[in-house]
Amino acid sequence: MIVRHWMQADPTVIASDTLVSEAKRILSENNLHALPVVDNDCLRGLVTRANLLRMGHFVLRTQNPDEFNFFVSRLKVRDIMVRNPATVRADDTMQLCLLKGQQLGVAQFPVLDGERVVGVISANEIFQLAAHCLGAWERRSGVTLAPIELGPGVLGRIADVAEAAGAVLQALYPIDHLERHARGGAAAKKVVVRFHAREVSDVVAALEAAGFPVLESADAGHPALAA
Repeated sequence: MIVRHWMQADPTVIASDTLVSEAKRILSENNLHALPVVDNDCLRGLVTRANLLRMGHFVLRTQNPDEFNFFVSRLKVRDIMVRNPATVRADDTMQLCLLKGQQLGVAQFPVLDGERVVGVISANEIFQLAAHCLGAWERRSGVTLAPIELGPGVLGRIADVAEAAGAVLQALYPIDHLERHARGGAAAKKVVVRFHAREVSDVVAALEAAGFPVLESADAGHPALAA
């Protein structure tokens, strides 16, 4: 999965001499979380909704008319923006983006193609990606298998067992787990299996009988497969 396919493309950008009050209006009216600050086609900084909210709350708490007037009519984006913000490249993987966000504690990145800002990737897009992977937009049933060591053919075996029990597979993916397999010491992983099926209980029973303990299951139903 590549960032350019999931980012918010052609993002709204502002110049560094834009009034903070105007940046706040743009964020609010367009339901945005961040605005790249661009001068002469070069990224100079980043303004976030959280950044502006903190500034606004500070001004309101002081109850100083002069400070409020300065905030509304004179304070510029360049005075409060995050300078030299962390970025990702359009051709970076989403895995790299997620890792970088976790390491830096950053919820949004400007996306660069060369030196040009071509997008923004934020927690919102990452949430949508997770929702797609989990089938949130569809009525999928599914199970989560207990942590197992994934040797050659294990995922294929899980798929075969589930399909033989009547599952129409939609997704099958492992999730890293901190526990280590007692026998081999290899990293054990939970396995999430998403599917459509008339009877989820049949799929659960088949997986359990094949030696794949089920931690949890969800039955979303599926009208197309109903009797």
